[in-house]
Amino acid sequence: MPNILDIRRRIRSVRNTRQITKAMKMVSAARLRRAQERALAARPYARMLTNVLQSLVTRAEIYDPETGEPRHPLLARREENNILMLVVTGDRGLAGAFNTNILKTTMNFLANKSGKNVDLETIGRKGRDFLRRRYPYLTEPSAGDGRVGPVEIVGEKVGIFGKLSHEDAQEIAERVIERYTKGEIDAVYIAFNEFKSVIAQRLVVEQVLPIKEIGREEILQAEAMTEEQRKRAGEAARAAGVSTAEAETHEIDRRAAEFATLQVDYIYEQPAAELFNGLLPKYVGIQIFRALLESVAAEHAARMTAMDSATNNASDMIDSLTLMMNRVRQARITKEIIEVVSGAAAQ
Repeated sequence: MPNILDIRRRIRSVRNTRQITKAMKMVSAARLRRAQERALAARPYARMLTNVLQSLVTRAEIYDPETGEPRHPLLARREENNILMLVVTGDRGLAGAFNTNILKTTMNFLANKSGKNVDLETIGRKGRDFLRRRYPYLTEPSAGDGRVGPVEIVGEKVGIFGKLSHEDAQEIAERVIERYTKGEIDAVYIAFNEFKSVIAQRLVVEQVLPIKEIGREEILQAEAMTEEQRKRAGEAARAAGVSTAEAETHEIDRRAAEFATLQVDYIYEQPAAELFNGLLPKYVGIQIFRALLESVAAEHAARMTAMDSATNNASDMIDSLTLMMNRVRQARITKEIIEVVSGAAAQ
């Protein structure tokens, strides 16, 4: 039979763990609110940039009238032989299956692209550690016969999510654009956790390059939350005081959309084609920045849910251990009474 002192020590240990998980849940909830606000604050700029480009498309010849070929290299389509994939995970664990699910999605993508040369660029420590154990890491991207294997890791970015800035995303975008413009890669994809609200998330693999249509997301793979996951995330959000409703941005989107739809002859300081060529790389950068912002919010939501589950499990364990301790104590008291009664009867 367990010792009462040992059970009390276990109860004390589980209580300390519960305090830690509860504090982590509240910290993640606070960070989730800030991450949601940042993602929402970046949306008007992204929408307006998209609509300016859509407006420029109608006013500039982005395709050669004779050959039909695009005049900007980011619009050029080639057969997918060499692919670059950006994998966005977190830097830390204790977030449930957040990182595992993204990596599973990445492995499914690689399985579907078997026979192609795939370069991986990891954003986040968890993805880097997982993939570097499986694929060779090269300081310089290789091509053609110089490849070590069909799948290679050509870059990594860790520790940026604590103070994520647009400059980080733009740096990644510039590197991606340079390789695509040189013809080293034929397509660029990004795997991340798309975040709309705590109960509206999905794992997606989105095509970044080539740009097929401005303003339309090219989703190659998507996996939504299960009903059980939605329920669990909703309970955790309500317990932490976090809203489960998706941010209302219809008015922002409507105002931004007016720029592209109004029948107005805008006067541009530079020629429309020159503006289009200058803004298109920024469009790629804002796409990557949006993915990073949503991934940060999704990670905090996953960690909040995981810590809420851990807190509830700790409470259940404390109740179970307390019941066991009471039973052991009652059994000991009963045994002592029996011994006293038996001793008195023997005299």
